[in-house]
Amino acid sequence: MDGRGPGQWGDLGMKNVAVVGFGYIGSVIGAVLASRGCRVRGVDLNAQLVADISAGRCPLPEPGLAELVETQVAAGRLSATTDMAAVAGADMIVITVGTPLSDSFDADLGHIRAACGAIAPHVHDGQVIVIKSTVPPGVTRLMADEILRPQARVLMAFSPERLAEGNAIAEFNRLPIVVGGIDAASTAAAGAFWREVMGVEVIEVTSPEAAELVKLADNQWIDLNIALAHELALLADALPWPIDVLEVIRGANSLKKGQHYVNILTPSNGVGGYCLTKDPWFIDALGKRHGLELKLSAAGRSVNDAMPAYVFDQVDLFLKARGTAPADARIAVLGYSFKTNSGDCRFTPVAPFLSALTAAGYAGVAVCDPTVSATEAAQHGLSLTGWQEALDGADAVVIMAGHDAFRPIDVAAFKSRLAPGALIYDGRIYYDHDTIAALEAAGFVYRGVGRSALPEAAQRQHA
Repeated sequence: MDGRGPGQWGDLGMKNVAVVGFGYIGSVIGAVLASRGCRVRGVDLNAQLVADISAGRCPLPEPGLAELVETQVAAGRLSATTDMAAVAGADMIVITVGTPLSDSFDADLGHIRAACGAIAPHVHDGQVIVIKSTVPPGVTRLMADEILRPQARVLMAFSPERLAEGNAIAEFNRLPIVVGGIDAASTAAAGAFWREVMGVEVIEVTSPEAAELVKLADNQWIDLNIALAHELALLADALPWPIDVLEVIRGANSLKKGQHYVNILTPSNGVGGYCLTKDPWFIDALGKRHGLELKLSAAGRSVNDAMPAYVFDQVDLFLKARGTAPADARIAVLGYSFKTNSGDCRFTPVAPFLSALTAAGYAGVAVCDPTVSATEAAQHGLSLTGWQEALDGADAVVIMAGHDAFRPIDVAAFKSRLAPGALIYDGRIYYDHDTIAALEAAGFVYRGVGRSALPEAAQRQHA
């Protein structure tokens, strides 16, 4: 060992950090650590990404990240390379490569094995290595035992990444950080680093396996919570009374149980993103490997994955009921990214919705999303347009993201551009009752997830 004991980060004037995997999460972690005084080297095999970062540019659509990268590169605290040997100069190595869903609905460990194998020849005694990639329990210890510790006596821990797209920088600066090491020294060293550099609460657990399960538990809870909201919304739509599911959820959330209130999330047109669409399956596969047939992971995924088709059915039924053939219909889709005010399109539920439209013969579809770059849109086979052009003559407008850019579109704007009697389907912007009543008074038909019985009720309230 080099003589460095756990908890001595405060005694070192130098904090050199290598972040292996400089994509969405790696870039956020690296840029924030640089802003907190570390010298950070991002290591990634994507030569174009490395070139962009080295030039002070960040192509990733996270609010505030481009500015932070530019500032830290200019200050000399942040750089990037494709050379894995760069980890040799680091005190802390953070691994943030992707762990996609395999064809067998388990974690594909190919990237993390490759990353650990690539850095193994360059690690040395005393380095702290923290895995932040989402993995099933047992992977951190496996990487240590099979790949990294045979090379050097490194300290190794798992620390789950729990950042939400659109607010990742702020969350990394304030959320508690969970750490579990392969031994007590590893836990202490990793915990001490995060405490000193980030200044946030650090929750030390007794093993990397416990820390690995923390991340899966978080995303399982979120996915199941959204599935509950979706099923309540489906029920509200199916019942013969004017029930607004948002009122139901707001009322339900006023109940305090123990130290916390009920916290049902809001329904929408589906669930997207890199984490929620795969992490529950990791739990399901983990159970199967250990003789358990868990029920909730698959149930939540089934409910949430069905929502784009449900929205398609609502739009399709409306247009056919009023005699508009798919070949003649014009449909405006506002929002393509999977999350409001984020340009992140990974596993967006809007993609299967658009595929369903295409399969049904709807050719006149215009998509608007000002948060998505032209380059990103092209990667998804899209040609985006402005909202005005999208709305012009549309028989239906489907609002799939609640972007701030869409909120100024008022009743007058709809009336001046949409076809008479058009459908306004609210997949995520959540118009209030006054707005819904005004839309109906203007001759439009309002439908929403869990709110499809509202318009007549709203009119009666304002008659």
